[in-house]
Amino acid sequence: MTNSTLSSGVGKDEWAQATDKAKQAAAAVGSMATHAASAVGDMACQAGTTVGAMASQAACDASKRADDLTARAGIGIQQLGNEIDRNGPQKGAMADASHAVAKSVRDGGEYLEDAKLSGVTKDLSQLIQKNPIPAVCVAIGLGWFIASKLRN
Repeated sequence: MTNSTLSSGVGKDEWAQATDKAKQAAAAVGSMATHAASAVGDMACQAGTTVGAMASQAACDASKRADDLTARAGIGIQQLGNEIDRNGPQKGAMADASHAVAKSVRDGGEYLEDAKLSGVTKDLSQLIQKNPIPAVCVAIGLGWFIASKLRN
């Protein structure tokens, strides 16, 4: 906080209140988005026997296939971790680093296999709700990065 900010009429307390309100608003938006996505998914998978039920069933099937593909990707990532462990150095500091990397890769693969795409999206929603301001900053940074790459 700079002196110019404080001297322009905005006090520390007002700044803290505004920050808290922004955090609460971002968390509320994230919560509403999570509930909406969950409701849409539930409706798609629990549709009745109407004409739209076939489309809903297709959406539900696509969701299950995406989960299956994510689980298979997790298995592949675990195998990559095993390969890193097997083919890396076996002695010294480089071996320790190699084993640590291999363990992290295997753990990531195991997470994907267990959580699947639906679990990953749920975890990501919770992370955004807990940390809304950094999430918005990351989104802005990614948007800027992608826009700069597309411009070139």
